[in-house]
Amino acid sequence: MDLPHIPWWQRIIQRLATIEVISTGFLAKYLHRMDNAVLRWSHGNRNLTQMLTGLPVVVITTTGAKSGKPRTLPLAGLPDGEKIILVPTNFGQHHYPAWYYNLCANPKAHLQKNGYSREYTARTADQDEWDEYWNLSVHYYPGYQSYLERSGNKEIPLFVLEPAK
Repeated sequence: MDLPHIPWWQRIIQRLATIEVISTGFLAKYLHRMDNAVLRWSHGNRNLTQMLTGLPVVVITTTGAKSGKPRTLPLAGLPDGEKIILVPTNFGQHHYPAWYYNLCANPKAHLQKNGYSREYTARTADQDEWDEYWNLSVHYYPGYQSYLERSGNKEIPLFVLEPAK
């Protein structure tokens, strides 16, 4: 698997994003809103997270676990060939993000990435995959390791999204 080079200045921004007051006090509450605004402004071609941190971002639509309604938001989506890996750390908070519960209840998802759209099916990574995908995740964003530690080292299941057949 070819790992991308992330420039030093994006690594600095990534390090700042791991500071608890920034990640849980600001990013967890507002980053998806800012990303959505930039996505609308750029007609779906750019997002703030990717521009500032170098993280690859997908726009995912899941089905609400409780409401049954479509829920769309930008997330870091780490590529592995045609697969996309999602990491539900919720910025190191003690609870998983809502989209985690949505994918558990209904693993079908629609992803938009780099100008194309596709249907995917989500599953959790098995233990062998987990080790490989965790290392991939930490390569893209070392802050995931900080989030794991901040959450009390709770288990972080990784989602593997594969193109729907």
